[in-house]
Amino acid sequence: MSIFNTECHVTPRIGVNLYPVVCVLISLALACGKPPPGQGAGEIESSSAKEVSFKVETVVAGLQVPWSITWAPDGRMFFTERPGRVRVVVNGQLRPQPLVVLTDVEPSGESGLMSLALHPQFGTNHFLYLSYAYKGESQLVRVVRYRESETGLTDRRVIIENIPAAQFHAGCKLGFGPDSKLYITTGDATERALAQRLD
Repeated sequence: MSIFNTECHVTPRIGVNLYPVVCVLISLALACGKPPPGQGAGEIESSSAKEVSFKVETVVAGLQVPWSITWAPDGRMFFTERPGRVRVVVNGQLRPQPLVVLTDVEPSGESGLMSLALHPQFGTNHFLYLSYAYKGESQLVRVVRYRESETGLTDRRVIIENIPAAQFHAGCKLGFGPDSKLYITTGDATERALAQRLD
């Protein structure tokens, strides 16, 4: 008679669930794979469509930092130059004289005369809005409204001023929404925390 039970052999079992490990490895492989065309850094998705065609054409040369461009209902092209000029192209020709030259513009770094927007009813009220950096106690941004007349821009009205600015990130894009209200974006004036302030 043996004191050992030879029929009851216990082997230690190591239980490993490989499912989560396999899922992680597959996810990593997919994440590290090549992105679809046009979705990677610096890639442009191309189209084989033959009906899409365009050409690059110089409309006006010799400008000084053109910044914001918009079209009037009559087809004229209005644009700003950062040092403070509002220019107009009519029938493909640049008018020799600026529509207006703002003398209080501070054109340094990324600031200067920035945005231009025409009122949705520009064809009847002739309102044109501009945003630009100016020098006060510190650098600031102001939004003004003019009325276009036969002699140029008249009836200047300050909409808002003292918007904090800096040499960089002065910001300020103007645009009208579907509600015909003027919307004004601002830069963070190189202080990132300002971008989150709602007051």
